[in-house]
Amino acid sequence: MQRIAVLDYGMGNLHSVASALAKVAPADEVVLATTPEQVQGADRLLVPGVGAIRDCMAGFVEAGFVPLVHDAIESGLPVLGICVGMQIMMRRSEENNGVDCLDIFPHPVKFFGNELRDAGASGARLKVPHMGWNQVVQTRLHPLWKGIEDGSRFYFVHSYYVPADDSADVAGQSEYGVSLAAAVARNNIFATQFHPEKSADAGLQLLKNFVGWNGRC
Repeated sequence: MQRIAVLDYGMGNLHSVASALAKVAPADEVVLATTPEQVQGADRLLVPGVGAIRDCMAGFVEAGFVPLVHDAIESGLPVLGICVGMQIMMRRSEENNGVDCLDIFPHPVKFFGNELRDAGASGARLKVPHMGWNQVVQTRLHPLWKGIEDGSRFYFVHSYYVPADDSADVAGQSEYGVSLAAAVARNNIFATQFHPEKSADAGLQLLKNFVGWNGRC
């Protein structure tokens, strides 16, 4: 039996994440950890997040999770970030007049803008936040894509995004007025802008892959 620690720092729909994990790994223990001590002995770590980045960073710091996450990554523990749990791993976010993040990935988090438009011929104005299902193109091979068809649709809810540049960190890409990183990965870290716990079969398969992942690409 594995022990899967989900970080509870007051920002995130933890119960839907825990429920999805229980569905794909019924024999494993899922722990909603509010302190670093509750993460000790965990076999893998999940970093969720919903809400404003300033509040997320404040809750993360107050809970003592900053050194915990860095230590987990350094030790090779498989780590999965979801939504703001991905953005919090970037260098800095434009949200809340600019907030420094964990700087695990050296990328910015940008606002879609109030005049976001479809990049296609129509040029139609797009709603912000980006909310709903969108295709994800797998830009590199990764164990967490196993059994998931390229171009599968996942569920997104966000007003800020990480640009999909030429970085080797980008593992999946979506289009919503701009090209955005739907997933990033490096060594034992995988993080998604979308919500796998709300993304039907493809999302559950990704969580199942995470539960069986050894942290190597």
